Amino acid sequence: VQLQAFGGGLVQVGGSLSLSCAASGHIRFTFSRYSMGWFRQAPGQEREFLAAINWSGGITYYADSVKGRFTISRDNAKNTVYLQMNSLKPEDTAVYSCAASPTYAEDNLDAYHIWGQGTLVTVSS
Repeated sequence: VQLQAFGGGLVQVGGSLSLSCAASGHIRFTFSRYSMGWFRQAPGQEREFLAAINWSGGITYYADSVKGRFTISRDNAKNTVYLQMNSLKPEDTAVYSCAASPTYAEDNLDAYHIWGQGTLVTVSS
């Protein structure tokens, strides 16, 4: 199974960016059975949890640092999870990636078993 994030780029402070993360590869991987999370990692820093969503999309959970600015959603028909990012700040600059968990994991990084390739987001001031 592969997870690949898309949509990163350069954006100005206060701007918006929409990321997507698509799952593909294993015929037995059922995307809709996994909860999904978004994470980021800035240079020299540890991986940071941002947002999680349960299998159906009915439950979401956010880190305080992004609550009210970022929105996680998913489309199980497209095997894709999204992260809408608004009111971006320079401290949001990082590599963003998604991960999948067979349980509803929220910010428990150890529960995420499948990690994807990230996409770089740079917020310029």
